[in-house]
Amino acid sequence: MTLPVILNFDQSVGEINDAKTIDFTQWQDVIRFGCNEKNFQKFKMQLQQSLPENYGTVLMGSGDYHHISLLLIEQLAKQYSADNPIEVIIFDNHPDNMRYLFGVHCGSWVSYVASLPFVSHVHVLGITSNDIGLWHFWENRWSPLFHKKLTYWSLDVNVSWAKKIGLNQAFRHFDSPDDLITQFLSEQYRNTKPIYLSIDKDVLSEEVIHTNWDQGKLQTYHLLDTISSIKPRIIGSDITGELSIWQPKSWFKRLLSSLDKQPEISLENLNGWQQEQYQLNLILLNALKA
Repeated sequence: MTLPVILNFDQSVGEINDAKTIDFTQWQDVIRFGCNEKNFQKFKMQLQQSLPENYGTVLMGSGDYHHISLLLIEQLAKQYSADNPIEVIIFDNHPDNMRYLFGVHCGSWVSYVASLPFVSHVHVLGITSNDIGLWHFWENRWSPLFHKKLTYWSLDVNVSWAKKIGLNQAFRHFDSPDDLITQFLSEQYRNTKPIYLSIDKDVLSEEVIHTNWDQGKLQTYHLLDTISSIKPRIIGSDITGELSIWQPKSWFKRLLSSLDKQPEISLENLNGWQQEQYQLNLILLNALKA
C-alpha cells in the first residue's frame, strides 16, 4: 500500500497516521500564492529530492499551493508519453487557467498541465467562479481551450457567450451538481486512459467545509461518487484547500492577495473549521486508498 504524503508548507493539514510529512515551512512565503519561474524550479528540485520513490495521495495545505500539482503531474513523464497519455481531472471552484505574468500562480497552473505532451485532456469540474464569465474571459489562457485540451464544467455562471466563438464544447454548463457529475461520469464510462486526480476543496459548498477561497456548490458525495467510478484508473492524486491564515512578507503578494478578496478567517473559527477539514481529509484518503 502506498502511503500519503503531506507537504507541510503552512501547518494546516495536521497529523495523519502513516503519512510521510515533509517539512517545507521554510518555503511558505516563497511559494505560496505564486512565485517566479526561478524559485519554482528551485523548489521542484527540492521536491524531487524529498519525495519517496512510491507514494499515495499528496496533501499540500491551502489552495494557495495548488500550483504544486503541476510539479507532481510532471513527475509522471517518466511513465507516460504522447503515445501513452493520461487525463487530468481537477475539482475546483476556479479554472486555475488565468494569465499571470510573473511566473507560476495557484490560479494559472492548469495551462501548463494542458501543454504537457503526455496529458491528452484536462477537465476542471465544479466551477462557479465568474473567472469564466464573459467579462473575465480575456484573463483566461485561450490556447488549451481552442485546442480542445481543456474543458470547464460549470454551475451558476453564464457561459452562453462561449458558443458564439466556437468554444461551446470547452464551456459546459449544468443546472445542478448532480447533473454535472452524472454527465461527466457518463462520458467517462468507456474511457480507459489513466487519470491524475486533483481536489481543491473550495469546490465544495460552505455547508460542507470552509476554505481560504470563495466556494462552489458540490457536496462530499459528488467527490466520493466520482472517485468510486474512476478509481481503477487513478495513477496519482492530491488534495488541497486547507484553511490557514497567512500574512505575506512581500508587499506584492499582499497586493495580489487583496485583489483576489480571500475571505477573512477569525481565530475563533479557525480551529473548529480545521478540524472539519481534517475529518474530510480522512474520508477522501480512505476513498482514494489503493
